[in-house]
Amino acid sequence: MTVYLDANATTPVDKRVADVVLAYLTEEYGNAGSRTHEIGHAAQTAVARARRQVAAVVDCSDDEVIFTSGATEANNIALLGLAPEGQRSERRHIVTTAIEHKAVLEPLDRLAHSGFEVDLVKPDRSGRVSPDEIASKLRKDTLAVSIMAANNETGVIQPVLEVCSLLADHPAYLHVDAAQAFGKLLPDLRHHRIDLISVSGHKVFAPKGIGALVTRKRGFRRPPLTPLLVGGGQERGLRPGTLPVALIVGLGLASELAVSEHAERQQACIAYKNEVLAGLTPLGPQIHGDPEHTLPHVVNLSLPGLDSEAVMVAWRGLLAVSNGSACTSASYEPSHVLTAMSLPEDNIRSALRLSWTHMTESVEWAEAVSRLQDLLPL
Repeated sequence: MTVYLDANATTPVDKRVADVVLAYLTEEYGNAGSRTHEIGHAAQTAVARARRQVAAVVDCSDDEVIFTSGATEANNIALLGLAPEGQRSERRHIVTTAIEHKAVLEPLDRLAHSGFEVDLVKPDRSGRVSPDEIASKLRKDTLAVSIMAANNETGVIQPVLEVCSLLADHPAYLHVDAAQAFGKLLPDLRHHRIDLISVSGHKVFAPKGIGALVTRKRGFRRPPLTPLLVGGGQERGLRPGTLPVALIVGLGLASELAVSEHAERQQACIAYKNEVLAGLTPLGPQIHGDPEHTLPHVVNLSLPGLDSEAVMVAWRGLLAVSNGSACTSASYEPSHVLTAMSLPEDNIRSALRLSWTHMTESVEWAEAVSRLQDLLPL
């Protein structure tokens, strides 16, 4: 049996979540927009409950949660949706980091081609961005700062709380891509200086195809977002279309479980990381990313003398791992994250990402190491 160690790409759906999703697909199948009968009302009630469950994770009001198809769509709505406000107010400057997911970098690249100026802040060798570097880029015309909560390739946790502090007296909107951190870094995402938070369901044991954008109000004013799509007016006009009730209910339950089981999941993932590092010790792994600021369920590393593609082939049928973001797995270009960290080319080329969950099965590490030792030169 292959042990799945690619949880940063996607997590398995929790059986409890799958059961409730199936029930809303086959039994409680009403349209949440149909308010004239009890079947539609039941769907509407289920969506409202899920909205509260998602809101509780980040300590926001339920009316600040907008359901989307995932974090990619949420990122696009947050960043491209702010553009008209930037044009109206003549604030066309945005600060972000060089290690963001493509779902952030590509919308910002589009804005750069339409007259916005985008500053990319690089991390240090630890994979962590300096808040001082972000502060040095701020200007009077800065419209937004976008920083991920934790990196998808290295698992390095970014200084979101420090960025909140440095923006205390600055009007820039703060957007946090929390695809890898929602339900895992609880205090970091509950700071009320964060205006916009992107959420992905399939990273937290909910189905693929569902996510959310948190649009936290400052005082009584919502972030001035312009919708990318129109037609129907659902989700406060920001994301039109019939709501996928079953998927929303699944995200709601997954969110609630992430909070109630947070401590146990963290402890299990920390223990598993210790097993991973101990198991690979004979190969002398080189860790990429500050271990003091890394999620407990992921490690990015190189194994000296071994190419990542060769390792993945050797582990086929035993371990499922990756050598980067799932969204760019078809590309053989070097990781933009590891490149931004100024790692040596050999490390970038040989880098592997191992990521797991609190439910991941144990690995026969002796077998895993033996397969790779056969690849090493004599």
